[in-house]
Amino acid sequence: MTAETLPETRRTGPPTRRSPARRRLRPARVLLHAFLVVTALAWLFPVLWAVVNSFRDYDYTAVHGYLSLGGFTLDNYANAWNQGELPGYFLNSLVITVPAVLLTLFLSSCAAFVLSAYSRRFNLVMLAVFLAANLLPPQALLVPLFRLYNAVPLPYWISGSGSLYDSHLGVVLIHTAFQIGFCTFVLSNFMRAMPASLLEAARVDGATVFQQYWKVVLPLCRPSLAALATLLVTWIYNDFFWALALLSSGDKLPITTALQNLQSAFFVDYNLLSAGSVIVALPTLVVFFVLQRHFVAGLTLGASKG
Repeated sequence: MTAETLPETRRTGPPTRRSPARRRLRPARVLLHAFLVVTALAWLFPVLWAVVNSFRDYDYTAVHGYLSLGGFTLDNYANAWNQGELPGYFLNSLVITVPAVLLTLFLSSCAAFVLSAYSRRFNLVMLAVFLAANLLPPQALLVPLFRLYNAVPLPYWISGSGSLYDSHLGVVLIHTAFQIGFCTFVLSNFMRAMPASLLEAARVDGATVFQQYWKVVLPLCRPSLAALATLLVTWIYNDFFWALALLSSGDKLPITTALQNLQSAFFVDYNLLSAGSVIVALPTLVVFFVLQRHFVAGLTLGASKG
């Protein structure tokens, strides 16, 4: 066999890597990104500018305008903390928010477990009933709830008024009643995506219904529970309507009503008000950043499952 008939020898060196082809920028994609950037800046600018003005002196901004830079000080935060009496209001918000979140998550997880693990004809009807409460505007229920709260007796050592009205317990119950429907709907969809073999194995091992819920299902729902806890803390902590409608004593009001103490009858220091708003918003930001990883996981888990 001659050399001309021999097949070509393959290259023994490392293969050359091809540079990845650049993705062509389509005009529609460019317009979409430009729109998103402009929308994000339009949303962030008032928030960031309020934070900047919270560090500025009112006299300086009154002379040079709010669009100027300068006159930075930390006195606004000290004045807002002392003048607004924020520590006591923070404690009231804590007394309302923590029990309401825990009670809502517990009751909604119990209801979601029953609706997802045990097939019944009325399951869909029950979910519809749970969601129907979220369709009602809270303002439509204010008058009947106000009369109901004044009619329900309560020991004086709990409310101080002898009724459910003007008590932290009443605000906790109303938040639980309004949020339990949404949480049950979310948790039932998440539990329905779990393998049925888990509960079957627990039944074979002799686990009771509560043990199946507490030891098998609930630990697997931690991402979704963390996501719901983040949302509930934000919604309940920032509530202003029910606290103002169902509480009459000034020493029982939550932190959202404390900003009224920073406004006088004839004069409003917006720099001081911005500092108070930043202080009030800090707890929700801390909760979100602490539970951020679980929050994202809870929103994405089970998204591709039927």
